[in-house]
Amino acid sequence: MNLELFIAKRLITGKEHKISISAPIIKIAIAAIAIGIVMMLIAIATGVGLKHKIREKVAAFNGHIQISNYDNNTSEVSVDPVPLEQDFYPKFKDVEGVSHVQAVATKGGIIRTEDTFEGMLAKGVGQDYNWTVFEEYIVDGRLPDYSGKLNDEVLISRMMANRLQLEVDDSFFSFFLKDGDASKVPNNRKFKIKGIYDSGFEEFDATYVFVDIRHIQRMNKWTSNEIGNFEVFLEDFDQLEEKSNEIYGKTLSNLDTQNIKTKYFRIFEWISLFDFNIALIIGIMIIVGGINMITALLVLILERTQMIGVLKALGSENWSIRKVFLYNATYLIAIGLLWGNGIGLALLYLQDKFRLFKFPNPEEYYIEYIPVHIDVSTVLLLNLGVMLLCLVMLLVPSYIITKITPVKAIKFE
Repeated sequence: MNLELFIAKRLITGKEHKISISAPIIKIAIAAIAIGIVMMLIAIATGVGLKHKIREKVAAFNGHIQISNYDNNTSEVSVDPVPLEQDFYPKFKDVEGVSHVQAVATKGGIIRTEDTFEGMLAKGVGQDYNWTVFEEYIVDGRLPDYSGKLNDEVLISRMMANRLQLEVDDSFFSFFLKDGDASKVPNNRKFKIKGIYDSGFEEFDATYVFVDIRHIQRMNKWTSNEIGNFEVFLEDFDQLEEKSNEIYGKTLSNLDTQNIKTKYFRIFEWISLFDFNIALIIGIMIIVGGINMITALLVLILERTQMIGVLKALGSENWSIRKVFLYNATYLIAIGLLWGNGIGLALLYLQDKFRLFKFPNPEEYYIEYIPVHIDVSTVLLLNLGVMLLCLVMLLVPSYIITKITPVKAIKFE
């Protein structure tokens, strides 16, 4: 074993003759591994980051799971009220993994100004509403405060504010149908803009205006203990399906549950394709890096044919000689991984910190900049997988050593 390690060290440090041919090939192989790991890190970080951001935005407007009346109402507007007094509110004690439950209500209406008008979906929220997820979307003003008495503060999107030519502290009139009947005189409310948000999600930004839930309760002639539906937030999104079924089983028979994957299945069906793209990029990069390492290993074997013949003549076994070259290949792969991880993680850090790269068409991706997300376990598993797969690919070309005979090898030029 000491002899093998000594020879491997000689090969690695380039102290054997004829190193001039293999040196460029080895550098190319190392560069291929480094570039490959950079591409894989970027593919994983951006793909996962985009998935997380999109589902975070959908959850910000809807929660992860919605609990509502079991009826045929498929619209976003709250029709039949749900009693506020429930065993799962305000804390869902019967189901683990639930981080927050909030009561909301929605009502369709029209915003009217002197020059124009816009349709809207007024989302009524109360003091239990989780504004944390909205803090990063605020572009002007502040979040409304509904902890005290009924007030007219609202949060409106930048898209809607631009269309209506409104700014923070501007007031506007809005109109809501009574019981969905156009023949009745509509409810009239005057609201004051306290904050403007921009989530980048056009489907929501073009519609949602956040108001005090007590306005909707009064317009619908509900009591303070009646709301439109509950929104449930989970600690772990990956448990969405499991927790949806569990929550459904823990609620009353007249209540229904729906998670955001079901409600917005097209969006989640689209982002599920990211996993295939990531796997495809990783596969291609591993193949490219592996082929370059195979080329480098074959060049090393050909350059050291005489040395292989001498070792065989001295009684070394084929597997012992093969291990020498595999040790060398492992070292070269490790160098490539080291450079690749350094460059790749540095680029991801810069993107996360300064958001250098942005989408040319952000409306298609629901976000302006390219988000990144990666954890230590993913990096470690990726590096381990690349190392093992490359070494497995090198086992076949190293088999050539067994075909080299001592007599012919010693005469090899």
